[in-house]
Amino acid sequence: MELILTTFGTYLHRRGELFVVRIKEQQQEVAARKVRSILITTGASLSTDAIQLAIEKNIDIVFLDRVGDPYARVWHGRPGSTTAIRRAQLRLADTEAGLRLALGWVVRKLDNQIRFLGEARSRRSRLSAELTRRIDALRVHRDALDALDGLLDAQRETIMGLEGRAGRTYWEAVNLLLPESQRFDARSRNPARDPFNCLLNYSYGVLYGTVERACILAGLDPYVGFVHTDHYRKKSLVFDLIECYRIWADETVVGLFAARKVKPELFDPLHNGLILNKQGKAVLMERFGAHLDEQIRYRNRRIKRRDSVQLDCHRLANDWIGRGPDEDD
Repeated sequence: MELILTTFGTYLHRRGELFVVRIKEQQQEVAARKVRSILITTGASLSTDAIQLAIEKNIDIVFLDRVGDPYARVWHGRPGSTTAIRRAQLRLADTEAGLRLALGWVVRKLDNQIRFLGEARSRRSRLSAELTRRIDALRVHRDALDALDGLLDAQRETIMGLEGRAGRTYWEAVNLLLPESQRFDARSRNPARDPFNCLLNYSYGVLYGTVERACILAGLDPYVGFVHTDHYRKKSLVFDLIECYRIWADETVVGLFAARKVKPELFDPLHNGLILNKQGKAVLMERFGAHLDEQIRYRNRRIKRRDSVQLDCHRLANDWIGRGPDEDD
């Protein structure tokens, strides 16, 4: 589970093998063995004993800003990486194999989007023609990406252009799935200008933290990207890999609208936008957490959806240094 601290003034400390969350006169105990991450989204204080327990149990403490983007984390000083993995990662970006790898992530995103819209079309016959037109357009972009060859540096601009056009088509389709009164004009990030973008941005922020954690545990360098180029303080590989998993946030947020769970009281106004308040974060994270914890089929076994990120990253690391997959993969 993820231990999420959203109330201002929360105090987290340790009692033996338990985390104790205290809010004013109330307190809750949580066994450390049940916690995978601690997410802190507002003003809270931690004891050094709580931090030590998290380090001992390989639990990362992630600090999220008000729109859900992780801006810092407390992590142990023993990353499960090797120099060989990072050297291989750097070399691979300059080869044709690096292009195929990068294209695989983008194509996987489009395949997820096509599947999601196809499932929506089967439930909403009145939208069939409009969704079909956009699904067909996404397939054209997907096939164009899959047909690229050569080196990544030469094709990066083409990839970004095709991905951008596909994105505009996809968001047009997603907009059709929302109640008419709650549709959005365009994707907006900082700040979000409508409830849909507000919920989606926060969900993506949580996913960034999940992907970064998986990279660190697998020994991948989060800052060495493929499609997204190296830049000071930019976690380029995280931006690359998250494309494979964004669909989980999309499904969650569209599902909240379909279930009529999105209410004005979940948001606080900002200048030119909106932000999720405590109630909004609770509504979103309850549903998103349940979606991530859902069992899926992964390489002939059943695992939680969220755990597939870690397994994918370990497989990448093993492939890059020529190590075979684990026996249980």
